[in-house]
Amino acid sequence: MTAEKAAKDEKMVEARCIALTGDHWTSVNNDNYLGVTVHLIDASWELHSFALGLMKTEERHFAEACTRQFLDIANQWGIADKISTIGTDSAPNMVAAGRILPFEHLPCVAHVVQRAIVMSLREGGFDGALAKCRKVVRHFKHSPANSDELNVQQASLGQVQEPLVQDVPTRWNSTLEMMKRVMHNRDALHTTLSQQKHNLALPTNAEYEKLAKLEKLLEPCRSQIVRFKAAFTKDLNQRSEKINLEWLKVATALDPRFKDLKFLPRAEREPVWAKLSGLVTGEEPALQPFGEENPEPHKKKTALLLMGSDSESDEDTPEDNTVERYKVEPSASLDQCPLKWWSEHTAVYGKMAHIARKYLGTPATTVPCERLFSLEGHIVQKRRSSLSPENVNKLVCLSDW
Repeated sequence: MTAEKAAKDEKMVEARCIALTGDHWTSVNNDNYLGVTVHLIDASWELHSFALGLMKTEERHFAEACTRQFLDIANQWGIADKISTIGTDSAPNMVAAGRILPFEHLPCVAHVVQRAIVMSLREGGFDGALAKCRKVVRHFKHSPANSDELNVQQASLGQVQEPLVQDVPTRWNSTLEMMKRVMHNRDALHTTLSQQKHNLALPTNAEYEKLAKLEKLLEPCRSQIVRFKAAFTKDLNQRSEKINLEWLKVATALDPRFKDLKFLPRAEREPVWAKLSGLVTGEEPALQPFGEENPEPHKKKTALLLMGSDSESDEDTPEDNTVERYKVEPSASLDQCPLKWWSEHTAVYGKMAHIARKYLGTPATTVPCERLFSLEGHIVQKRRSSLSPENVNKLVCLSDW
């Protein structure tokens, strides 16, 4: 493990900026751990992500304790002065810790979207149909005999013998996959359940129709469900206040694929460039929030929002400075790697390239850290539940490195 640690140490020593993600996990022994991952872009513009460590925590996860734990891990590795951002979920204690820490805090975008979808599903009237799907899936998942009978019916109907999928609360796409499997196997499920003794109820025809519309929405396709869209928009707008939009706007401007910022109203674009110019010159202005007087952007598909339309053009006058030269540079194609683009333009943009390395090296979600706990769950099992915290940390780091 010494050689692996030395290699990671070397990468962090060479890095100018480092981003962290962190999350808590409870083991099968009811032990609490804090997991931290590190993310950086090296001199060759390659993105590196790896586990920094797992710390067993004895105290409650209050904001002050979380702050102290993050700082302890950062100081252990000697990187506290290089950390630019830390990403966490939107738990109140983590958000509060983010305010205390001397780093920029970025709530996990995936958690924000997940919670918005969960809340809009509840308000959109899908709970009953989804609850029936979950009970039916559980019926077949918990019984090999029931599952075998379903396989027989699938084969008799000429369908692929595919298992049903149980959704999990933290993954909205698992809910989508669950209902797709139930709808695809509708006839096989009806026949199988009609031959068994149970008190289950399959979704009604009306509920199947609602699920079909929901599938089209989540795939995603054009929405046919006004209540869902209204609830989703309302909840997402409330949660957007917790997102560090200032950081995300600058990071997007530094992505050569989306630097036109066509997803923002015109009035909000110039402050982003002013912020970036300040970062380059060392005189950093603050981005100001915009009120309701700003016009809302037109509703377009994501790709159109990001890339803009051919009919819309900005009347920017190029000036002889780094940011203005970057603004008039042709945008990169969607399939082009932004890090590769910057590796080819580092000499042209100098300090701005170093700023891009800092912003683009920050992950938008805490998924890398959550993967640590999936890995740790396989390591700390009932048969290996007596592992010391030190050995858990070593095993997880070795597996991730």
